[in-house]
Amino acid sequence: MAITETARAMRDATAVCGVGLTIGTFPDRTPLSLAVEAYQKALDDAGLKREDVDGIIQLSYGSDYDRFLEAVGSDVRYANQGWTHGRFIAPMLQQAAMVVASGMAKAVAVVHGRKGRAFGQLADHEMWRQGLGPHGESPAYGAFSPAFGVAVAVQRYFHMYGGGPDDLAPIAMAFRKHARLNPLAIRTDPMSREDYLNSRWIIEPLRLFDCCQNGDGGACIIVTSAERARDMKKPPVYISGMQGVHAGPQFHNLTLPGLGVAQQKVYQYKPQKEDLYAFEMAGITNKDVDALITYDAFSPLVLFGLERFGYCGPGEALDFIKDGRIELGGELPVNTSGGLLSEGHVVGWNLFIEAVRQLRHECGPRQVKDAEIIHYGSFLGESIIFRR
Repeated sequence: MAITETARAMRDATAVCGVGLTIGTFPDRTPLSLAVEAYQKALDDAGLKREDVDGIIQLSYGSDYDRFLEAVGSDVRYANQGWTHGRFIAPMLQQAAMVVASGMAKAVAVVHGRKGRAFGQLADHEMWRQGLGPHGESPAYGAFSPAFGVAVAVQRYFHMYGGGPDDLAPIAMAFRKHARLNPLAIRTDPMSREDYLNSRWIIEPLRLFDCCQNGDGGACIIVTSAERARDMKKPPVYISGMQGVHAGPQFHNLTLPGLGVAQQKVYQYKPQKEDLYAFEMAGITNKDVDALITYDAFSPLVLFGLERFGYCGPGEALDFIKDGRIELGGELPVNTSGGLLSEGHVVGWNLFIEAVRQLRHECGPRQVKDAEIIHYGSFLGESIIFRR
C-alpha cells in the first residue's frame, strides 16, 4: 500500500504538548479523582488552562467522559469514549491527532483513571462482552485470563522456534533495571536471574515476574497542532507516523501472526511493506529508532513486538534480548521506564508518557542519549512514531 498524500500531510502536523501521570496504590481514591489529577498535571506541564482544551477522549471502565467534564467544569467541541484494552491506546491517541489535524478541536486531552482489580474479585467487565474471552482465552473451559492467552501463544512460539521459560528472564530483568532509575515505578527491588527463576509460576511458562504490576493510576496526554505546541511550556513531541491495530482471524489478540494459535495459519511471519506503514509515513526505517516502547502486560509480548516490526527475524527475538541489547546503553533500549512489568499498568498510557519524556530529554539517569526518534509498536501492528 502506497503512502497517501493525507498521510504525508499528517507527518509532524500534530504534537504532544503536555503529559501527566499518577501511578501507585491509592485505596482511598476513585478513578475519577485520579483522572482529574493526571489532567491537571498535564495542563500544568503544557502551561495550559482548562478552557484551552476543547476535545476529550476517555476509556470505558474508569471515569466516564461526562462525569469527568462535570468534575473539571469544562465544555468541549469533541468528546469520545473508547474501550479499556491496551490494544486500543494507540488508536485513541491517533484519533486525537486526526481530530486536531482536521480542525474539529484545537487541543484534545486523552485521559484515564483506573483502580487495579482487587485480589479475589470475581466480577470483571469482560463478562459483558459477547463471547467473553477477548484475549484468546477459552471461557467455556474456565480459562478466563489474559495470562492464559499469552501462555498458549508463547508455548507455540517455543514449539516453532525453540527456547523455553527461562529464556524470558532478560526481559523482566532489563525492565526492572530501568524501573530502579524511575522514581514513579512501583516495582524497584533488585532482580537477579536467580530471583526471576525462583518466582512462582502463574501459568506455565509465565512466572510472577513475567506479569505486569496491576495497580491504580491516572494518565493524561494532550495533543495539539505542531504550530501551537511550539509556543507552549515544554518542547513539542511530534507525531510523525502511525498505523492501526490489525484484526481478524489471523490476528490472535496476544501474539503476532503465523503461530497457529486458535484460527491462525502457521507460517514464519515477516513484516511486509504494508505492515510498516508508520515508518513510511514518518520517512524513517527501524534503523533510525533510538528506543522502542512496546506493550508489555506480559514479557513474551516484547518478543512479539520486536519481530512484528522487523527488529529481528522470525524466532530470533530470544537471542536479540540477550547481553543487554534491550537495556539502557544497549543497541535498542526497550521500555525505559520499566514498562508495565515494573513501572506499573495504567492500561499502557504510561508507556506513551515515557516516550514523550525521553524525547524531551527529561529522564535523568535513565535517559537514552541524544534520543530523537522513539517508536511505539505492539504485536497487533499498532504503531506510532514520535519525534523530537
